[in-house]
Amino acid sequence: MFENLSDKLERAFKVLKGQGQITEINVAETLKEVRRALLDADVSFKIAKEFTNTVKEKALGQDVLNSISPNQLLVKITHDELAKLMGSETAEVNISGNPGIILMSGLQGSGKTTFSGKLAKYYKSKQSKKPLLVACDIYRPAAIDQLHVVGESIGVDVYSEKENKNAVEIARNGIKHAKDNGYNLVIVDTAGRLAVDQQMMDEISAVKKAISPTETLFVVDSMTGQDAVNTAAAFDQVLNFDGVVLTKLDGDTRGGAALSIKSVVDKPIKFIGTGEKMEALDKFHPSRMADRILGMGDVVSLVERAQEQFDEDEARRIQKKIAKNTFDFNDFLNQIGQIKKMGNVKDLMSMVPGMSKMARNLDVDDDAFKGIEAIIQSMTKEERSKPDIINGSRRSRIAKGSGNDIQEVNRLIKQFSQTRKMMRMMKDKSKMAQFMKNFPGMGG
Repeated sequence: MFENLSDKLERAFKVLKGQGQITEINVAETLKEVRRALLDADVSFKIAKEFTNTVKEKALGQDVLNSISPNQLLVKITHDELAKLMGSETAEVNISGNPGIILMSGLQGSGKTTFSGKLAKYYKSKQSKKPLLVACDIYRPAAIDQLHVVGESIGVDVYSEKENKNAVEIARNGIKHAKDNGYNLVIVDTAGRLAVDQQMMDEISAVKKAISPTETLFVVDSMTGQDAVNTAAAFDQVLNFDGVVLTKLDGDTRGGAALSIKSVVDKPIKFIGTGEKMEALDKFHPSRMADRILGMGDVVSLVERAQEQFDEDEARRIQKKIAKNTFDFNDFLNQIGQIKKMGNVKDLMSMVPGMSKMARNLDVDDDAFKGIEAIIQSMTKEERSKPDIINGSRRSRIAKGSGNDIQEVNRLIKQFSQTRKMMRMMKDKSKMAQFMKNFPGMGG
């Protein structure tokens, strides 16, 4: 996400590198490039101009400390203003009530149905809610079937009335069904159109009035840029929605919607969709997004994702196996599974400070672990639990069974062996200290 914008901002700040002080001339030159980068990202001219004027005013009004450079100061001011532009604070979704009711709105193709499923899974797994999805898209062919497929994939029930063509009635009946059957969260998926029209607005306005949702969300396809912002403004006049959801941020998006929508409709971005999988959903944190746009990574989100997959019992079991030097390929496969649940490798790399540019330039497939998994799964149970018995003939068989070259199998076994040694060494402080002495400056 925001790859082009990040690259252009990085080039803009290079103007100030090596400068001893901030002047009106060098700041103006840098911010001219920043404004151009924002316009290329499909931010409106008015917002881009106001943004750079604010940054310029703050930059010229500050003295540069000896410990930082003009370049660092301008990056810091730009970061803070980007976070402010996107909303400053993280906004929560109101799911209070029995049940809490979330009404989804947006144009056709924005990703409402998929996002409704992601949201149901999010609250089911993270807050132990019992959600119900209600299918009120009565126009799009197979929309109801799609929601049922989504619900089945995440283990969430779906309420629908295929013969009923009254969205207001379906929504009311869905809420009653939820109350009668112990569901404490209802997510209502409504119909979208290819463009804003009066019939659509009247219908969704009537649905909102009938069910009095605790939260109304507007779903925006990030790849539509400034058009999405204009659509949001039109919906807000009718619905007065509570927050925005940005979908498809993993696609070839310029980022204009994320940067502009808060200042246009004055409603916070609450969630972002970062992939096709049901787990690819993140709460929106303006400051963290500013970090990522400026190539600073996002360590906090990375740690949070890791903690979500962290299993204390499993960690203790692995620790014991490392201590006994019995860490095997079964354990290795489990660890890969946990990493995969955190998201795609490229996205994870972009969260590490200093690695975001490398991640942008790398062609990392979502199935980056596929070859490794194939090799391990081609081993026998005994080979996985006793890696040391894998000799030459066994390696040849594993290579053929996994569809890999023998060199790939050898490489994996060698890397696994080195990993085991390093794990073992880290458990033994004296060996670790001896290892560190081999590197200049690290002996202490």
